[in-house]
Amino acid sequence: MTVKIALNPNQIQNLDLSSLETIIQDYQSQSAIAELEQTLQLEIDYPRAEGDMRELSEIAEVRLWFLRLDAVYPWLIFILDPKHGEIARYAAMLVPHQFHRGEGIQYNPEALEIFVMQKLFILSDWLKSQQIPALSRLKFFAQQFGYDIDEEFLSRL
Repeated sequence: MTVKIALNPNQIQNLDLSSLETIIQDYQSQSAIAELEQTLQLEIDYPRAEGDMRELSEIAEVRLWFLRLDAVYPWLIFILDPKHGEIARYAAMLVPHQFHRGEGIQYNPEALEIFVMQKLFILSDWLKSQQIPALSRLKFFAQQFGYDIDEEFLSRL
């Protein structure tokens, strides 16, 4: 199952999270949030002037919307679809980086490390609160960014 949410310029400009809130609240009210794991795709419609070659993660308004999203749903990365690049894009919105046409996204290494560790802490607590087994999910998340986190460390969270 894939859940696609279309975001328009008005929602982004107004920091409007209502399209996500509705879906998340529906699943939470049914105690079924785990069913959304790795299913969410965000379809962002944000027009740019002709000749504007910036990636979405380089547009301040779009990044601000993602910062708001992360503040309200810090565990959201759990439901993003990694197969369609949603986790990488989400990180690009929150972690300082450079974009190179040939090499792709180059995250600031220290900022990425802080981001990954913070998300591990958040996800660990949130998964426990939802009674969802955490260890393999936490390892998978860290591996998305090239980190191999020791299971002993993860078991202490």
